[in-house]
Amino acid sequence: MSESQAYALIMNPSSGGGRSKELLPAVEGRLDARRVPFRVERTRSLEHGVDLAFDAVDHGEIPVVMSGDGLIGAVGGALAGVETPLGLIPAGRGNDLARGLGIPTDPVEAVDCLLAGHTRRIDVGDANGKRFLGIASVGFDSDANRIANEAKLLKGSPVYAYAALRALLAWKPARFTLIESGKQSRVTGYTIAVANNGFYGGGMNMAPEAEVDDGKLDVVTIGEVGKFRFLLNLPKVFKGTHVEGDVVTSHRTSSIEVRASRPFTVYADGDPLTELPTTIRVIPSALSVIVPEPAA
Repeated sequence: MSESQAYALIMNPSSGGGRSKELLPAVEGRLDARRVPFRVERTRSLEHGVDLAFDAVDHGEIPVVMSGDGLIGAVGGALAGVETPLGLIPAGRGNDLARGLGIPTDPVEAVDCLLAGHTRRIDVGDANGKRFLGIASVGFDSDANRIANEAKLLKGSPVYAYAALRALLAWKPARFTLIESGKQSRVTGYTIAVANNGFYGGGMNMAPEAEVDDGKLDVVTIGEVGKFRFLLNLPKVFKGTHVEGDVVTSHRTSSIEVRASRPFTVYADGDPLTELPTTIRVIPSALSVIVPEPAA
């Protein structure tokens, strides 16, 4: 990036339970120390954040989302196809896209990564015309995400563990229908996850083989298993070793239709995205993101 390049910090003041506001002075201090021109814009909604990003692009600035995965997903999805890169400063509860891209959670290190200006083109997911960057999941995850979003006092990974336990108490297996290239398959169980990035839920490595730039989506299914065994296997998700179990399947696709035996909301990037039935597809190499310099 040019030394005179200007940046627009698009900050969600409520992200991460106020974490973005806590981090802002350190971010501003580092940018000032590096003598970088920037301005700070506070969002009122996801739609407002998208508008601010396009306004930055129109003014020749780099839009930098300082928030959690929800706003990052909304802005990144909207900017798909735009040549201007997107910058990220992780400031949410999960920060899962940043985790997958190797972007530091320390604000000073994140600013240094931003100013180094290395870019990577990544894929974007699309579900019923709604775009996402991380994992679109449905079923048990729908209940857990809703509970996590209602838990305002918890931060980071604990909120997702709490939500999973709460969801498990009331969970009843669902029957899912998956349609690919005209062929149907059925899964009875917990979750269907369609992954662009491998991480969600504050560090759960749901799709350990997923790559954000391979032009494919990883479909991970969790089938029927007793609640006690499901609970015992939850810690394995953080290591990505859950896929070695006999009730978990994984494969790659470029497009898949998902239906279920009862209504579910599809969640992605921590927020509700669409309702079932949904067709999920990949848009290859659609977004340029500023990332750490690749290892030699």
